[in-house]
Amino acid sequence: MIGVGLRGVKETAPECLTDRKTDHYTGAFTKYLAGTSPPQTACHSRSCAEQGALETAARSIPAARNALREVELKGDTMRKLLSQGILFAVVVAVSVAATGCSQYNGLKAKRTFRDANGLYQGSDFKAAAAKYEEVVALDQDILNKFYLTPAYFFLANSYDNLYRVAKRGDPINDGYMTKAVEYYKKDAELDADPKMKKLSLQYLVAAYGPDKLNDPTQQEPILQQMIQVDPTDPANYFYLANIYEQNGDYEKAEEQFLKAKEMKPNDSSVYTTLAAFYDRQGEFDKTINALNERAQHEPNNPEAHHVISTYYWNEAYKNFKLTEADKRKYIQAGIEEADKALALKPDYFEALTYKNLLLRSMALVERDPGRQQALLKQADTLRDKAQELQKQKQATTTAPTKS
Repeated sequence: MIGVGLRGVKETAPECLTDRKTDHYTGAFTKYLAGTSPPQTACHSRSCAEQGALETAARSIPAARNALREVELKGDTMRKLLSQGILFAVVVAVSVAATGCSQYNGLKAKRTFRDANGLYQGSDFKAAAAKYEEVVALDQDILNKFYLTPAYFFLANSYDNLYRVAKRGDPINDGYMTKAVEYYKKDAELDADPKMKKLSLQYLVAAYGPDKLNDPTQQEPILQQMIQVDPTDPANYFYLANIYEQNGDYEKAEEQFLKAKEMKPNDSSVYTTLAAFYDRQGEFDKTINALNERAQHEPNNPEAHHVISTYYWNEAYKNFKLTEADKRKYIQAGIEEADKALALKPDYFEALTYKNLLLRSMALVERDPGRQQALLKQADTLRDKAQELQKQKQATTTAPTKS
């Protein structure tokens, strides 16, 4: 986890200024800080007798009077310098003490964070939450300095894990989700790490999902924020599109899928996800167009062609409204895509399996008995080859490794 344990650090709180009378009593400084001036003696740089002699001479000799003024001015200057020096020393001492307290609290918090992470990894989320609460109770400056802000996310996620859908309506249980949302938002706001910020926003969206708080109106603005933070991440568009689709706003849903394709045209998922959306809407031509776009971007990827062949077979096999001519056309197109996949990867047993199915579908619409038998025989050969390749792959996967 993110927390780093501290080893060998002696936990001793820094000493603070006190007015207790000890061998090193500093009560005068303490009173001075409290606003009481330190006691002053009647004479400073000279003895009382010397000062009196000067005053006598000053009354009779004007030049001596000027000299006395200079002495008094110098004495005042010395007093001011001494007072400033004492004040500076006290300010420095207080600053050092404050820094020491901050350092101590930060190091202690790091150890608490490490302990919380251990509890979190052990799925003791209740105990982990209590530890994380101790960490986030500190001043934000300390959290930033010691990189402890992610504690907000792990605190939120601990409460999230304590929540149970089956107990929805129970005040304690619902309180867990309320706290989870609060701290997900806190981390998203304060965490300087973009990855942690993004993670908090993703979990916050899920917290408002149907199996938790079930409030899609809260999800939309969060997703819009995530899109602004990273407009090239297609997952945010997919999630937002899914919300629109669930609410029956198919036009807005399609708009988000198309934006995802626009922002990341070389990502295969933007085409397959768009195709799946069109397939759910029963728009077969748009489905195939999306998949063909993907194949154009990945001409050497056998899987891209294989996926197209599966959609052709599915449409021909399950859509009973198709005319025989359209069914034959789709089956033939599926066979051609399967051949493209096998040309790129001859041992692609999934493509062999679907070509076998497509040939059998073609046999069903074939009028010529001889042609039918030829198609079925070819299908049997492909089926057997696919099964053999699958067995070989399974044997390789399960074979014990030599030590």
